[in-house]
Amino acid sequence: MNIAFETESQVEEQSAQRKTSYERLKSSVVWAKISRWEFWPFSVFYFPVMFYWAWLSLKTRSFFFFTASNPTIEFGGMLGESKEKIFNLIPDQYIPKTYKLNADVDLESFLERLRMESLDYPFILKPDIGERGWMVELIKNEKDLTDYLGRIQVDFLVQEYVTYDVELGVFYYRYPNCDRGTVSSIVMKEMLSVTGDGIRSVVDLMTDDARAKMHLPHLKSKEQDLLMQIPKRGERVELNPIGNHSRGTTFLNGNHLIDPRLIKVFDKVSAQIDGFYFGRYDLRCRSVGDLYNGEHFKILELNGAGAEPAHIYQPGFSLIQAYKDIIHHLKVLADISMLNKKNGIPYYRFGRGLKEIMKIRKYNQQKVS
Repeated sequence: MNIAFETESQVEEQSAQRKTSYERLKSSVVWAKISRWEFWPFSVFYFPVMFYWAWLSLKTRSFFFFTASNPTIEFGGMLGESKEKIFNLIPDQYIPKTYKLNADVDLESFLERLRMESLDYPFILKPDIGERGWMVELIKNEKDLTDYLGRIQVDFLVQEYVTYDVELGVFYYRYPNCDRGTVSSIVMKEMLSVTGDGIRSVVDLMTDDARAKMHLPHLKSKEQDLLMQIPKRGERVELNPIGNHSRGTTFLNGNHLIDPRLIKVFDKVSAQIDGFYFGRYDLRCRSVGDLYNGEHFKILELNGAGAEPAHIYQPGFSLIQAYKDIIHHLKVLADISMLNKKNGIPYYRFGRGLKEIMKIRKYNQQKVS
């Protein structure tokens, strides 16, 4: 009887050890970055796609074929485009109040302009030229503002904070010889958060999840009070309000939301944006039903040729299917560019394209100096 009891105890102990090992592995940042391709570096993930890009360059006879895709957006919206200039293309009814300021603006001048624009805390600050969530911040008070103005090295936008609950990325494209386009991808954005157990603090809860742990250093420098809170059991605590994958947002496949009503809405919106044929709308809406009706939504950003069909970053999404979806969109990008070229819109010449890349590289060096 004692032998049997000891054996059962050993089994239970081994089971507990395996469970603990699994939980440690599940929460390991290193393991997540290796095993989950959504966390792979951009250059690693996109390396196989470069072979298809090379084929498209041969087919179009230009490495910079994409520059004809969206003629009114700098570089077609692949890199280095001004958000302010894109917002100027979009009718005011679809965008939050947004304006641009120089990097050297002082606090007093900033606050005076804020009053002139009838804006108040909270609001969003973001670089006029930037990607992947770099320096995008929700400013809640003057302390946040002072800190941001002390760090920003480039011109930036002040944007009204949109409080609608639903944030989506809607990929839309239209061939220049067609009156109607299509919505090819929808990503639903679930902000970085933890759920309380009534016992542990926010910082302790974050250690259970690899995605959350990746963002602990940033939050420790900015949200000490939040991290020390002990949420009630079942209480959800949002850790970052910025809907970007690099800021901890979980991207979910929302392609089931694609609907003729939605396509009709974005046909209408896109027809009012001169020279736009290919890209992704990042927006907030009150509900999906409202969006189907073309009501109660605001476009936070419009991304051009460099936009991704971001539904592919759904955790567990097939890597092979992700590459298929990317290749499909690159083919569409090339086809739209070739049609625009036939209509008299030239590709950037190699020298001009190279000059643009060098300008973007210089800008990237400036923003971290």
